[in-house]
Amino acid sequence: MRLYVGNLPWSATEETVRTTFEAQGTVESVALITDRETGRSRGFAFVEMPDEDARKAMQELDGQEMDGRNLRVNEAQERQERRPRY
Repeated sequence: MRLYVGNLPWSATEETVRTTFEAQGTVESVALITDRETGRSRGFAFVEMPDEDARKAMQELDGQEMDGRNLRVNEAQERQERRPRY
């Protein structure tokens, strides 16, 4: 299952996100989303875990504090198509 992890602190790295989620089970992958121009974190990530571990992570980590920010953890939604900008 793919999880959306929002409201991450700017100091978060893929490694800190992985460590946080490994306490709940097996982490298959972590993708920390960064700004193309600055390379800085955009404050959210996607974490892939087996279904059972992902449900546990959502239950345990949603609303938990990480460096002064309360995490938002839920199942990722499929990306909606965007209209082209003109």
